[in-house]
Amino acid sequence: MAAKKSKLKIIPLGGLGEVGKNITLFEYKKDIIIVDCGVAFPDESMFGIDAVLPDYTYLINNKDKIRAVLLTHGHEDHIGGLPYMLKQIDVPIYGTKLTIGLVENKLAEHKLLNATTRKVVKAKDKIQIGGFEIEFIQTNHSIADSVALHIKCEAATVIHTGDFKIDFTPIDENVIDLKRFTELGSEGVDLLMADSTNVELPGYTVSERSVGKTFMSLFDGVESRILVATFASNIHRVQQVADAARAHNRKVAISGRSMVNVTKTARELGYLHIPEDCIVDIRDINKYEPNEIVVITTGSQGEPLAALSRMAAGEYRQLSINRGDLVIISASAIPGNEKMITKVINNLYKLGAEVVYEKLADIHVSGHAKQDELKLIHTLVGAKFFMPVHGEYRMLMRHAQLAEELGMPEENAIVTENGAVVEVDKTSCKVVGRVPSGITLVDGLGIGDVGNIVLRDRKHLSEDGLFIVVVTLSKGKTVAGPDVISRGFVYVRESEELISQSRDVVKTALAKCEEKNIHEWNKIKGEIKDSLEHFLYEKTMRKPMILPIIMEV
Repeated sequence: MAAKKSKLKIIPLGGLGEVGKNITLFEYKKDIIIVDCGVAFPDESMFGIDAVLPDYTYLINNKDKIRAVLLTHGHEDHIGGLPYMLKQIDVPIYGTKLTIGLVENKLAEHKLLNATTRKVVKAKDKIQIGGFEIEFIQTNHSIADSVALHIKCEAATVIHTGDFKIDFTPIDENVIDLKRFTELGSEGVDLLMADSTNVELPGYTVSERSVGKTFMSLFDGVESRILVATFASNIHRVQQVADAARAHNRKVAISGRSMVNVTKTARELGYLHIPEDCIVDIRDINKYEPNEIVVITTGSQGEPLAALSRMAAGEYRQLSINRGDLVIISASAIPGNEKMITKVINNLYKLGAEVVYEKLADIHVSGHAKQDELKLIHTLVGAKFFMPVHGEYRMLMRHAQLAEELGMPEENAIVTENGAVVEVDKTSCKVVGRVPSGITLVDGLGIGDVGNIVLRDRKHLSEDGLFIVVVTLSKGKTVAGPDVISRGFVYVRESEELISQSRDVVKTALAKCEEKNIHEWNKIKGEIKDSLEHFLYEKTMRKPMILPIIMEV
């Protein structure tokens, strides 16, 4: 009897049913390669959380099989999780020059630079890692040096597009390699995995170069200072702002930590071309006339700690918004950030600035392919099976429908979720199981020490506040207290009657415990908590977190 042939396992741990924390495992026999390793940003319910990571349990349990991490590009949702994973798994990283440059900034911050092997690759390179042969294919995206991956093993051949769009006039003139996609399609592709972010939008995504023309016209005739907020990673956007500044005889100042770091790396590596005599320090801009300065800054998403938000709030030490300043927000809102961006725009108007944002001018284009671009890639590749990636669940479903509209059998389009184990070979592609998946929360220096219960408590505290009762007992009898402390519930000085009644409720509860001869602290605390909870809800229709503290002398 012939031995059963091994199949290629594909295991997404992030990036499906969401936009963020992209990471996918490819496992064949005793080898695992990882494609991307990103973070997601916390939503409004995650009080105090700094970043959201995938669950690395499966990786840690199989770390002896892991051969490499392959990076498609340098965005946070594709590289931001690397330092956290590398603290648990020592593995080499492959990426293009700019991507590795941005990763090195992160590794240096986490003191991992010397301990991590980095290997720079370029489009058209082919490498062998364990049982895998990988080829890097030139694509276009909203960050330079983006690539798709052609992943080949004995069991199957896969193309993973990474995040991409088709831009025939890119700023760096590196056009997506459609010829290579066609050639690989002719050779035969078993599975296509493609970006689903813009699948709901018809037509083609506009070229990045079109934004440069808008900047040129917006800068014309402006006598005030100009501030442009955009994503730090969008080097082509920064380049076009700098080009428009130079064309209008303006100097460029860079503001915001991530913008400073990324532009420094991009200039050193030759991806950003701004002459030295065109750049001025942000601290020196007041030495120039308003019509001689353009400030490129972070904060296009209204992030509270980003430079533009602090300027709008009048809290940025290096720069104050002046009446008449032109502020251009060159980005579209990431879902969930709309309120923060609106707040920043309102504050800028209050300070007398003129604000231009996406609704008012063509100052942003997406980095993701729309329907017609996706159709072209599907047609060129002609894969037997399709697995949509990088998108919320509705996007994945719509992308599967798009593949079916192009002639793919419905059963060959696999829509799945994080943690699914997909097995693929030349004749089949199906979900066969699950591995641990989910999220790990980063709060300050703590990784994974904040879970659902802590988040629930934080939510409770944010909604109804805290009510602390302190009682001192001696041999079961009250000798001091009860004292009451309220935080975020009521202001004690203005609620003296409620506080006095609360003390009486606690005294009654303690007397009841004494009558019943109850001496266990947990039971006494429970009686205090239950009595107060009922009383406070009756009086205020609110349920603060009640924290009884008992001291014994």
